[in-house]
Amino acid sequence: EIQVAESGGGSVQAGGSLRLSCVVSGWTRSNLCMAWFRQAPGKQREVVASIDSDSTIRYPDSVKGRFTVSPDNAINTLYLQMNSLKPEDTATYYCTATWACGNGWSAESVYMYWGQGTQVTVSS
Repeated sequence: EIQVAESGGGSVQAGGSLRLSCVVSGWTRSNLCMAWFRQAPGKQREVVASIDSDSTIRYPDSVKGRFTVSPDNAINTLYLQMNSLKPEDTATYYCTATWACGNGWSAESVYMYWGQGTQVTVSS
C-alpha cells in the first residue's frame, strides 16, 4: 500500500521561508505523479505544485516563482520549498500521489493517496 507522510510545517513571518517534506512508502516515488495541495479554513483544497512521473513540474500562477517542488529519489522524498511567504499562504498543506495525472494535475479527484497534512501559518 502506498503511503505518504508530510512534515516541516510551522509558523513564520511574512517574507520568510519553509520547506515541507513528503516521504513516500510502498512504491518508488519517481514512478508516481505527486502534488502538494493546501486548504485554508473555509476554502476549497487547491494545488500548489505537481510533479509527474516524467518529471514535468507545474505550478498555479498563485505560487509560481515562490514555491519550488523537488524530488530526492534516493530517499523517496518530495520537497516543497516555499519562499516569500504571505499571510494568504496560511493553510494545511497536503502531499498526495497517484499513478498518472497528465492534464488533470490540478484536480483533487485525480489523486489517490493523501497524507494527514501539515499546518503552515504565516503572520503579517
